[in-house]
Amino acid sequence: MRLLILGGTGDARALAARLGEEERHSVIVSLAGAVARPEVYGAHTRIGGFGGVEGLVAYLRENSIDAVVDATHPFARTMSANAVAACDRAGVALLRLDRPEWRPEAGDDWREVTDLGEAVAALPHGARPFLAIGRKEIGVFAPRGDLFCLIRMIDPPAPDQPLPAGRLVLGRPPEDAHVEVAAFRDHGVTHVVTKNSGGPWGYAKIEAARRLGLPVVMVRRPPCAGAQAVADTQAVLAWIARLSERC
Repeated sequence: MRLLILGGTGDARALAARLGEEERHSVIVSLAGAVARPEVYGAHTRIGGFGGVEGLVAYLRENSIDAVVDATHPFARTMSANAVAACDRAGVALLRLDRPEWRPEAGDDWREVTDLGEAVAALPHGARPFLAIGRKEIGVFAPRGDLFCLIRMIDPPAPDQPLPAGRLVLGRPPEDAHVEVAAFRDHGVTHVVTKNSGGPWGYAKIEAARRLGLPVVMVRRPPCAGAQAVADTQAVLAWIARLSERC
């Protein structure tokens, strides 16, 4: 089988690695190019968009793709919707790998909101928030001149990207909550603003907020695009195995 994985997440890397171990299928991982230096995948990798639904349909047909696994970020819903439409038109099997959302635990203080506009409004005057929302949408906080933000991004913002006042740190999220606790204390963080992406990646900030008793402004996930979905890599591998038996 020829498989296309729509990647950009730790889930996609784990899936590509497992499929690489089996060496039974031809695997292509597609990355949107949002990060300048993406992490290494154990498969052939293409970088860049497809050009909407029409472009993805053409790619699926030209490359004789048998199945697509959408393992993009839970908030990359435009790409997921395009995958649903394109696979339906091209007659290609599609599965969404949608890892479970984070759930509040004892000691958590979450204020759930539907979007970043509500997240901005949820912060009190003079707050010192930690913003972990990605670089493309950070500008929505810029009009709040009363905030002093700790901002983390993997890549630097574009030169014309408006930024809120504060401190910018470049790098990937640490896995150790102790590192996040130290950073929050150093900056005097009063709130954590993040999206409910789920999974182990980036969870350290949630644990750090719990330890410090900080409120978390949590942006809820947008609705799923409508594809069949599973919650983990093992379920994806089982789905691929069933497809292989029919090919």
